[in-house]
Amino acid sequence: MTKQVLILGATGQIAQHAINALLKNSDAELLLFTRHPQHLKNVDEGREKVIKGDTLKMDELDAAVSQADVVYANLRNPEIKQQAENIVKAMDKYGVKQLVWISSIGIYDEVPGKFGEWNNAELGGGQKDSYLGTYRSAADVISASDFDYTIIRPAWLTNKDEVDYETTERGEAFKGTEVSRKSIGNFVAKIIADPAPYARKDFGVNKPNTDGDKPNWL
Repeated sequence: MTKQVLILGATGQIAQHAINALLKNSDAELLLFTRHPQHLKNVDEGREKVIKGDTLKMDELDAAVSQADVVYANLRNPEIKQQAENIVKAMDKYGVKQLVWISSIGIYDEVPGKFGEWNNAELGGGQKDSYLGTYRSAADVISASDFDYTIIRPAWLTNKDEVDYETTERGEAFKGTEVSRKSIGNFVAKIIADPAPYARKDFGVNKPNTDGDKPNWL
């Protein structure tokens, strides 16, 4: 059976890499959900359907989720917790069980050493209304669901044209400082294709051998 994959935030940079990997390495059909469909280029009309919508509007989200077998959320927004709650509600309504959710490095204070201190200072670790605080709240909504979710916590992102990554699970110290967006997109596609090894798990993702006090390009 061909999977219908709903991509929320389809114009995002990571999402574009995931789309390319899914088109190349699977037979999935993609539902590209975005507030800005004019930014989508080279759409494969045979396998991709563009849906204009907003995850903060339940009627638009419901209409999209009702068509999906899998939801992949690639969202960046101050209302990220509300978006998570809306997605859980819509998926519950239509019986969709697989969710891949992009979160942030540092939401569990899992980053050790000087890099952890720097990351917290940059992203507001420990502050409820900070970037990390809101992403932690959203991840808690997802992990409290009964879905076969996978939460991804990328290291600081680069645009390098490479697929080179390793993972750590929740409760393990984060490794490295950076990872390419292409690596994250390929990891997303891998999870969608074979969800069982990643179900109800939460992964930090980094490029090997990039330890340091901060990413070396900053």
